[in-house]
Amino acid sequence: MRPSKRAADALRDVTLERAVARYAEGSCLVTFGNTRVLCTASLEERGPPWLRGSGKGWVTAEYAMLPRATHERTRREVNSGKPSGRTQEIQRLIGRSLRAVTNLPALGERQITVDCDVIQADGGTRTASITGAWVALHDCFAWMRSRSIISVDPLKDHVAAVSCGIYKGQPVLDLDYAEDSAAETDANFVVTGKGGIVEVQGTAEMEPFTDEQFLELLRLAKGGVAQLVELQRKAIA
Repeated sequence: MRPSKRAADALRDVTLERAVARYAEGSCLVTFGNTRVLCTASLEERGPPWLRGSGKGWVTAEYAMLPRATHERTRREVNSGKPSGRTQEIQRLIGRSLRAVTNLPALGERQITVDCDVIQADGGTRTASITGAWVALHDCFAWMRSRSIISVDPLKDHVAAVSCGIYKGQPVLDLDYAEDSAAETDANFVVTGKGGIVEVQGTAEMEPFTDEQFLELLRLAKGGVAQLVELQRKAIA
């Protein structure tokens, strides 16, 4: 029995609330159970220096955990002078996931920065960030099209992410903190609306996992992402 009493293939309660930040071109407050992340997409009318003259735009991301997102206050990383290795890894993952479904030349020489700020953490903050960031990016592009900044929608597909793991010997979907902290295997899957795999992160915390277990985690993840993409579709309808 899972601590949350969910079935092995059940997501937590997921919500996607749009237009929650007044000044951002696109925004979404995403919740996965008790995990809550504010995602905002901001337009800059210039791209990064290495793309100057290419005619191509860029989508990037920044990720941060607010000091009381966890049980004890954590120090703001800005005070340490640089983001931690974990933060850098997560924000690069978010950026790669969004770029995988974006037609960058359609942006022109512009950059979209999606900020993902974790308000409350209970496992799966990176997967929630990717799922909510897509909605914020979608709304930023819609804002740009409504003002004739771009003429076509740069988004090629949906993208969402979900965690899976082996908990007490059983593959399960969408781990909360109680499961994540005790899982024998922990994995994150980033998948497009068409079912294409963008990225897989998987780690055996105890015993190595088998091919059969990995394929079962992949099956659970694809089913979970299909549900998340449907929630994205409903949110932007």
